[in-house]
Amino acid sequence: MGEISNKLQLHKSTVHRLIMVLERHKLVERSSVNGHYRLGLKLFELGTRAVAQLNLRERARPFLERLVLETSETVHLCVLDDAEVVYLDKVEPERSVRMATSVGRRNPAHCTAVGKAMMAYLPQAQVESIIRKHGMRAITARTITSLVELKKEFDAIRGRGYSVDNEEIEEGVRCVGCVVRNFSGEPVAAISISGPAFRLTPQKVPVVAIAVMAGANGLSEDLGFKEARSASGNIVANATVEA
Repeated sequence: MGEISNKLQLHKSTVHRLIMVLERHKLVERSSVNGHYRLGLKLFELGTRAVAQLNLRERARPFLERLVLETSETVHLCVLDDAEVVYLDKVEPERSVRMATSVGRRNPAHCTAVGKAMMAYLPQAQVESIIRKHGMRAITARTITSLVELKKEFDAIRGRGYSVDNEEIEEGVRCVGCVVRNFSGEPVAAISISGPAFRLTPQKVPVVAIAVMAGANGLSEDLGFKEARSASGNIVANATVEA
């Protein structure tokens, strides 16, 4: 403690309080042998997650680029962080009207196609815990704000293989998403196609969904998931989206 105090030029009582906070969060730990502090396992966990996400972005890039070529709309790769989605990557088409999103941006999960795609495959208890903690704020008049309705939406997503953000987070913008799963079947990310509602019409959603599912399932297979092709293209072709 004294060595840390001297190096940081802080009072020992201040250093003690800081160390206690870090230790409580497992960012540092005290050796039972000599009493010295060392880096905690939590830092290893956070570092491992960061490296995994960087690898995920690299492996996903070819799938994202192919989707842009196939659909001429903006494609996103996102991960779930508690009640929010974080945008890891974005590929844009050569069009004048594009989506005003950026890598690193966060959005509520309950009203985004990527968020709903991932939450649909989480344990129900985990979803309920997230909603209890953060709520379901209405962003537009179409935002789902009821847990009962959200669960119905999850059933539909699992049934047809993809999710839809039908102007739920921004009026005039529609998105279609599909979950990306790792070798153990856990939802680790989602891919979405976003476009203005006048281009990505309800009639066009099922067609775009087939492309999104192919991209997300391809990435899932690349990550070791063996059942990525279980979603039926016939189901997608028959699905409809309410305008």
